[in-house]
Amino acid sequence: MRKIPAALAVLGLVTVGLAGCSLPGASDCSRPAVSDPDVMDLITVEGETDAEPEVDVYTPLKAPHLAYEDVVAGEGTAITEPNQLMVVDVSVYNGETGEHIVATAYDGDLSRVTSPSQWTQNFPGFEEALHCATDGSRIAVALSPEDMSAEVASSFGLAKDESAVAVIDVRKVYLPAADGANQFNSGFGLPSVVRAPDGHPGLIIPDGAAPEELVVQTIKKGDGPEVTGDEPVRVHYTGVVWGEDEAFDSTWDAEAASLTLDGVVPGFAAALEGQTVGSQVLVVIPPELGYGDQDQGAIPAGSTLVFVIDILGLDAAPEA
Repeated sequence: MRKIPAALAVLGLVTVGLAGCSLPGASDCSRPAVSDPDVMDLITVEGETDAEPEVDVYTPLKAPHLAYEDVVAGEGTAITEPNQLMVVDVSVYNGETGEHIVATAYDGDLSRVTSPSQWTQNFPGFEEALHCATDGSRIAVALSPEDMSAEVASSFGLAKDESAVAVIDVRKVYLPAADGANQFNSGFGLPSVVRAPDGHPGLIIPDGAAPEELVVQTIKKGDGPEVTGDEPVRVHYTGVVWGEDEAFDSTWDAEAASLTLDGVVPGFAAALEGQTVGSQVLVVIPPELGYGDQDQGAIPAGSTLVFVIDILGLDAAPEA
């Protein structure tokens, strides 16, 4: 049995692109406990969920299509977006022989963050298997030949018509967007937060002079852990220079950013500190708490910066 000391990414089995997965939104978040009982009855998964599973396969397993079963159904955040961040452990078995092929480390390290899009490039079947799966779940998956890339199947020693079995342990799921309760804010002449049909926030900057002092407003109040600066914080954000119409930066079309409070401008750090996971925050940052009198890429010197920030989770420190 081969044990991989890091994630499957170490072997190049999980690439870093963000295309190739299109999961339904949270409004359509439902899944059967077993997608195909006839197939999944041929697979038995046992053992503690914090360790590599014990898997028995009635061989030879010939999966006609993707099938999955929630061996354990977690009660945490659901996976609903292709770029949503998560931490998973995965074990893979030969469907023809039942023999173990490869596994992630199963060492409790929650710093190995990936997304569904990264996995589905090499395991297209994971798209359906992860649809609305929740934090804390253990999922047994029967992979037909079409549910793996040809390169991955070949690296596993599988023939073109052979199936595989995977077990996915969902260790952690980050929010796809702020989900807190809407808050009332007053303030004449401040930017407005608007949302696109897909829920992604944007900013409308009013005419008139920018505030001279730092402004922080909590638009949504989450009920998750507090941002203290002890751990990196995962956020989606959009930034606009006061007086401009177009954003100079946004994370919404890519992976959420992992930030430390001492790694961002003082006004951004002040907006995050003390907030809670699930919150959405509007911040107006005067030049002296931003980039001051220095140009910063597309940001002119002396600019007032406006951000809308969604706080999605706290990162774990890498294992020593």
